[in-house]
Amino acid sequence: MAEKDSKSKSYGSEDIVVLEGLEPVRKRPGMYIGSTGPDGLHHLIVEIFDNSRDEAMGGFANEIEVALLPNDMIRVVDNGRGIPVDVHKGTKVSALETVMTKLHAGGKFEGTAYKISGGLHGVGASVVNALSSWLKAEVYRDGYRYFQEYKEGRKQFDVKKIKVKDEARHGTVVTFKADHTIFSDTVYNWDRVVNHLRQQAYLVKKLRIRVIDARGVDQKIDLSSVFYLRDLNLEVTSQTFYFEGGLLSLVKFYNLKQTPLHKNIFYTEKESGGVMVEIALQYIDDISSREVSYANNTSTPEGGMHLTGFRTALTRLLNDYARKNNLLKEGEDNFVGEDVREGITAVVSVKLRDPQFEGQTKAKLGSVEARGAVETVFGEAFAAFLEEKPDDARGIISKVILALKARKAAKAAKDSVLRKGALEGMTLPGKLADCQTRNAEEAEIFIVEGDSAGGSSKQGRDRRTQAVLPLKGKILNVERTRLDKVLSSNEVKALVIAMGTAIGDAFDISKLRYHKIIIATDADVDGAHIRTLLLTLFYRYYMPLIEAGYIYIAQPPLFKIKKGKEISYAYSDEEKEALVGKDVKIEEEQENNEKELEEVIEIDADAEEVVAKKGYRVHIQRYKGLGEMNPEELWETTMDPSRRILKQVSVKDAVEANKTFDVLMGQEVLPRKLFIQSHAKLAEIDA
Repeated sequence: MAEKDSKSKSYGSEDIVVLEGLEPVRKRPGMYIGSTGPDGLHHLIVEIFDNSRDEAMGGFANEIEVALLPNDMIRVVDNGRGIPVDVHKGTKVSALETVMTKLHAGGKFEGTAYKISGGLHGVGASVVNALSSWLKAEVYRDGYRYFQEYKEGRKQFDVKKIKVKDEARHGTVVTFKADHTIFSDTVYNWDRVVNHLRQQAYLVKKLRIRVIDARGVDQKIDLSSVFYLRDLNLEVTSQTFYFEGGLLSLVKFYNLKQTPLHKNIFYTEKESGGVMVEIALQYIDDISSREVSYANNTSTPEGGMHLTGFRTALTRLLNDYARKNNLLKEGEDNFVGEDVREGITAVVSVKLRDPQFEGQTKAKLGSVEARGAVETVFGEAFAAFLEEKPDDARGIISKVILALKARKAAKAAKDSVLRKGALEGMTLPGKLADCQTRNAEEAEIFIVEGDSAGGSSKQGRDRRTQAVLPLKGKILNVERTRLDKVLSSNEVKALVIAMGTAIGDAFDISKLRYHKIIIATDADVDGAHIRTLLLTLFYRYYMPLIEAGYIYIAQPPLFKIKKGKEISYAYSDEEKEALVGKDVKIEEEQENNEKELEEVIEIDADAEEVVAKKGYRVHIQRYKGLGEMNPEELWETTMDPSRRILKQVSVKDAVEANKTFDVLMGQEVLPRKLFIQSHAKLAEIDA
């Protein structure tokens, strides 16, 4: 391990700075971790892990173990220097206790113990402690094991120490149990934990991260006598991540099922002006782009100065190269940012001493020095890459030129659609039945399948607030389809004009005419396909609508159940069986004395059946589609806001969603076949 300067290496209590107390955390947990739902729960792991990862980023640790234990407990272990345990001069107690019980206490303020860090400015450990019903912190330093336990953030005893056999052992162990009185659910999602830790392993080269699922272990585990859980040789699920290539390996992972347009992945890592810059990129045969950015290993989904510097330099360099090599003729337009980013997979990571983020969630980096450092490092390295690898450069430039031509064609098509919409007053005779209100907040539009469902919907709706747009057949699959071709589809064009937001770079969410866009398709294979095609359109071209929570899926009933004069609707086979079974049981009890029960009679199993009992009949109708419902039925089951069931569409993990859409809706058959085979058992078959 590389030698560090003596001041950083000492890491004692003088490095711990205290700003304020801890008590507010339990009162307002959302201020510190965002929410008390699943996101906030998993953020507890992130906070403790980040402290260990910061040790690795500083060169003081190379192995971290995260274990999910029985009773929803979490254990995080690293082989770093260990949290200081000597008495802190400001608080007059152990530095370990200070870090765990005082808000804003940590070694990341003065910049001596950590040159760079991604932790939440010393908040992490104390916040997790405050939001845990129980927590235990253990430190291995100088031949001793120091430990202290806490309940709801309050210490249970002073720091204790025990001599250990392995005097060279060093590191920190934090075990905690989230407080079930604060969090709505304390069950952790394995895949979510694994995906985050895999990502972190890519971001810190040569850091070994092991994640263990020991929740199913029956035997009692004595954690006081073990450092790494792996040493117990338990029968558990585990995954280990270790990457030599850093971001280069991450780009390979992202493009695993894609078609690269150039052989060599560009990669550079260099320091400039005190900022460490690491960038990897590769162009693929796709029309979408994937740009992922990090600052001190913290994801910045809204980008920031580092991403701005990258984009500026990329556009300038590709224009310069194309002009220099006569690939863009005199008089031709320059590439713009939209052109050079089409089909790119790029990861930009910066590490700097004192990062400035916009907002508590760190979604956007505001440090101006990051922009200049990225432009300098990337500019020099990528210019050399283009010159030294002409075949790769030609593949990239060809892709960008194609994107430029497509942009111009798309603009012409888009302008045509906008002109058409303006001329027709945003109405579509014969298609869109608009609502009367012009208040988008109360307006909603139902996108239905076919004229039959469209007719019933138009008659059954509330004309004041509900619009109906019937689509004929299946719309165009827009995955990997350029905008000009997308807008050549009459059905898509009708939807674009109806929503009012325009599309592409002219998109303006403030002009959205309906704040509920409801997809209402039949409950069969064709209906599911149409729904998937519409979701693909919204995901690729209207992501802000999904993020704002404006997209919904209607849940029409599958069965109409008539019991005498009483009518009920069932939305699943289970609901049907429960409704029918209950009444049949009552009838059986009534007739039990006479022993004269009749057998069940089935009539046209595909459409209707009648359950007959002596003196009692239950009529069950199976709906094949919305078009089979009369307007009254459609209103009371699917359109009436007081009784209907809607599912709101959301995307929590955009990267995974992007991969899934690529697989299911893309051109490659084999990945789709493998996906279907591996998930076949999860499918719900409508026989």
